Amino acid sequence: MAKFGIQQFFKRFPDDDACLDHLMKVRYGEVLDCPKCGKRGKFSRLSKVLAYSCPSCGHHIHPMEGTIFERSHTPLQKWFYALFLFTTTRHGVSSRELQRQLGVTLKTAWRIGHEIRKYMAEVDGDDLLGGKRVVEADKAFIGGKDKRGKDDKTVVLGIVERNGDVVARAIPSKEARFVIPRIMAHVKPGSRIATDEAMSFKPLIAEGFRHGTVAHRTKEYVRGDVHTNNIEAFWAILKRGISGCHIWVSPQHLPKYLGEFEFRFNMRKQPHLMFDMLLAAFPRP
Repeated sequence: MAKFGIQQFFKRFPDDDACLDHLMKVRYGEVLDCPKCGKRGKFSRLSKVLAYSCPSCGHHIHPMEGTIFERSHTPLQKWFYALFLFTTTRHGVSSRELQRQLGVTLKTAWRIGHEIRKYMAEVDGDDLLGGKRVVEADKAFIGGKDKRGKDDKTVVLGIVERNGDVVARAIPSKEARFVIPRIMAHVKPGSRIATDEAMSFKPLIAEGFRHGTVAHRTKEYVRGDVHTNNIEAFWAILKRGISGCHIWVSPQHLPKYLGEFEFRFNMRKQPHLMFDMLLAAFPRP
């Protein structure tokens, strides 16, 4: 399949009208039943409003309604291009980069980035992991020290199904009382789970999981099919993205970044589908 690059993007979406037409098509179709009069027909584009009109009764449909584009004064093509940038990078897009690429203010770039991250997390969803496949779980500590030297790292629990999806969530503490309920919320009962020997994972057997461990403290990284290599690979991608692209992420906004990296990781086998998936996933009002 040919790579969908910048030239292909601007050929497909040369202006705001092309973007709006595409949004109308993927959300409602070219021919539809009017929600007001019930008659079937092709809605026509209005010239002065970002809407389409029923040929029979004149009822308006606004394709941007219910999307991240609603109430935004930023041109729709710039939103589309921002989505394109987010789906063609491995390590994310900083607000400064969006500002340069889109020609908008830093405040606008920041808002666009965070709206896209939240939307990527929504589209990704949270299917239960495990069952027939082994699940790996591990904790990472994201952050650093503030100007006063206080350690403000956030504990993040990562759960990945081998050859499948990942879930990463910020939790208040590394203690078992926060770790175990989160695993139970995302992993099918009775699944096999591989972790390190941290005490917070000890209650997994009592909760009905088949739990295997490796002792990282003694440099044991594989014991048969028990290892945490896949979740460690996700941590490497996440940490490189944050340190290399964003430098630092506050605990307040970290969940949005986790959702972004989750979506990109879970689509790793079909990266060419990410852009169109995001454009087609907006719910129909």
